Amino acid sequence: MPLVTTAELVSAAAARGHGIGAFNVITLEHAEAIAEGAERVGAPAILQISENAVRFHGGRLGAVAAATAAVARAASVPLALHLDHVESAELLRAAPAEGFSSVMFDASKLPYAENLKATAEAVRWGHDHGVWVEAELGAVGGKEGDGADGGGPALDAHTPGVRTDPAEAAVFVAETGVDALAVAVGSSHAMTRRTAALDHALVAALREAVPVPLVLHGSSGVPDEEIRRAVAAGMVKVNVGTALNTACTEAVRAHLAGHPATVDPRKYLAPAREAMAGTVAGFLRVVSSPQA
Repeated sequence: MPLVTTAELVSAAAARGHGIGAFNVITLEHAEAIAEGAERVGAPAILQISENAVRFHGGRLGAVAAATAAVARAASVPLALHLDHVESAELLRAAPAEGFSSVMFDASKLPYAENLKATAEAVRWGHDHGVWVEAELGAVGGKEGDGADGGGPALDAHTPGVRTDPAEAAVFVAETGVDALAVAVGSSHAMTRRTAALDHALVAALREAVPVPLVLHGSSGVPDEEIRRAVAAGMVKVNVGTALNTACTEAVRAHLAGHPATVDPRKYLAPAREAMAGTVAGFLRVVSSPQA
């Protein structure tokens, strides 16, 4: 099936009152697992590659993008390619040629005025080149170096002042022209346990204040029912990364613990891929049927 655009998938999900799952790709097995999980549920999904993943691949976007796109095109369900947490202007400008219909441009580490200015410039360039642009306001946190000015320890989701202010969000969206907004409502990146409690009143207030789709980052740490409630309140794009890595690593560890003499990576990557596919399917069932 040909690649579809992120804009199409997000718009369709919003029109149905559902969410759309967006899953981070690091290896080929991640991409294959996302496609397999989406096919099991019969649901569309977004495959996203972060700037950190590009850095892992030696700073070369082309190879991992081509492999991910090939997997997506071979799937029987609609899949889109998205470039995630992009801070580099060079990487932003590489997106269209590598098959990405959308980019999350991340200037959230900057003070508000600088974030607004940088994001507006990214949006202008993106729209001139047919790219749908997501941005972040507030601080989802959870990663080392995501403190002020890109330094310091990881921010906590409950640190005072990190959550997205609805009035500020309305101005930010109007002045930047972004197509979607990632907001800080209580989730956090890199959580390996699903214990996050979202601020559902804030989600609803943001939905009222902001005319573009809302995006939940750090969804790996959010329980199913919390995700359902957030989608019902107006969250649309739901990002999942760490949960796939957790499933992958646990499967590899389990195989090697039981078969310590294994040297063929296919022996442990196959169960890792299967575990990730199951994780993808589970999240898609939640976001695709928020009232279930």
